[in-house]
Amino acid sequence: MEGTIFGLTETQITELGMTYGVGGLMLLMVFIVGHLAWEARVGKFGTFILFLGLTFGLVGFIAKYIIQHSLGI
Repeated sequence: MEGTIFGLTETQITELGMTYGVGGLMLLMVFIVGHLAWEARVGKFGTFILFLGLTFGLVGFIAKYIIQHSLGI
């Protein structure tokens, strides 16, 4: 099986990394923002603003997978 690593092709490794690797990092970022809000004692509205501002970029990444799934790509 030439051209594979652990029986996976480069495309499969990339897809696994982009799905689970980046997804795990996104989850870690959510926990970091939550911990930041907890340590700063910003209240409910402040926590909402922190999550809105600091995790807004995650929405586009998640929307990409929803669109791909709905279109069958």
